[in-house]
Amino acid sequence: MVEESNEWLEVCAVSKIGDPGAFGFKVMAGKYPLFGFVVQKEGTVYGYKNVCPHAGRPLDWAPNAFLTKTKDHIMCSAHGAMFELDNGLCVGGPCLGRSLMPWNIEVRNDTVFAEIPPEPVII
Repeated sequence: MVEESNEWLEVCAVSKIGDPGAFGFKVMAGKYPLFGFVVQKEGTVYGYKNVCPHAGRPLDWAPNAFLTKTKDHIMCSAHGAMFELDNGLCVGGPCLGRSLMPWNIEVRNDTVFAEIPPEPVII
């Protein structure tokens, strides 16, 4: 069973993302840092964990640099995998058909918030 945290981190103003655009963030789940990012497409904001499903590496090659030059796909900086903005599905590259892990986000009063996951249990 997954425990809900009900704690939220203010990420940024929607206007800071761009449309299309992306913005990275870090949250602490207890003492563990977790990295995510938000993308905006046609006025809707989506959240993802900053992890490529192919090799587990961060997607961005520089701060907030998650998108292709044409800003129509998310692109992994390591192997060039390309993902759709609105659902995280890989449409090109070594993880074809797999998806980015979504991150729960909310937009309130033109501000993006990311849910802070509970601290993981290490066994």
